[in-house]
Amino acid sequence: MNVEVDALDVSKVHEHEVKMWLVSLMDEEKQSPRSIKRKLSCLKSFYRFLLKVGVVEKDITRMILSPKIDKPLPVFFKPHEMQRATAYNDAADDFESIRDTLIINVLYQTGMRQAELLGLQDKDVDVNQRQIRVFGKRRKERIIPIGDSLVEQIKKYLHAREEFGNIGAFFVRVCNKKGMQPMTKGVLYRIVCARMGEVSTLKKHSPHVLRHTFATTMLDNGADIRTIQSLMGHASLAATQVYTHTTFEQIKNVYKTAHPRATKRKE
Repeated sequence: MNVEVDALDVSKVHEHEVKMWLVSLMDEEKQSPRSIKRKLSCLKSFYRFLLKVGVVEKDITRMILSPKIDKPLPVFFKPHEMQRATAYNDAADDFESIRDTLIINVLYQTGMRQAELLGLQDKDVDVNQRQIRVFGKRRKERIIPIGDSLVEQIKKYLHAREEFGNIGAFFVRVCNKKGMQPMTKGVLYRIVCARMGEVSTLKKHSPHVLRHTFATTMLDNGADIRTIQSLMGHASLAATQVYTHTTFEQIKNVYKTAHPRATKRKE
């Protein structure tokens, strides 16, 4: 708006001027849609106040729409990266190596959240029934089935953990001064980042990326989206459907690479 601030009469500002201001933020100042949306929200609040106290007769911002903010698609590890990260070395017999590999496999094969893994108790892991009981958000309980290979890894971990005793928590860390303690968020994050950082070029290596990888892998291999929703503990199907967009983007990239007519030929 080409008006001096100290001479601004808000009652004479038009909707068109506000729109032009938004355009200038986008085109000239190259501000992000999120920044512009925040500024427009402040302006809308200001005009609601002006209307309430009688300074203006009309809220000129009411019909102005905020710019759309594109949500980033979930990132996930590639199959060959997971194959390397989850390779289980039967010769490894030290407790931490066995535990760390199991952590990667549990996150990848169950899709559970970081907090859910940290909250696991021994009584929640049933190797006989081949299932894990998880308490998600708002303590909502769900049962996740597990395969034979994961069962064998769990048995090996429990055997290695025997020398440190039993404190109820399933995943533990061993402290020199305090003995065995429940696994913490910080230690878990470092374990996952260290292991996945060795095999992946992604910038993010967090436990949540393994959750994304679980969902994408299930979807790519034909799992029903409702089943994935149930396994992941999503209250809304919309939270699960974001992975269909991820898979579609992957399909488009493969198509562009593989099909001879997918891209324009250079003259």
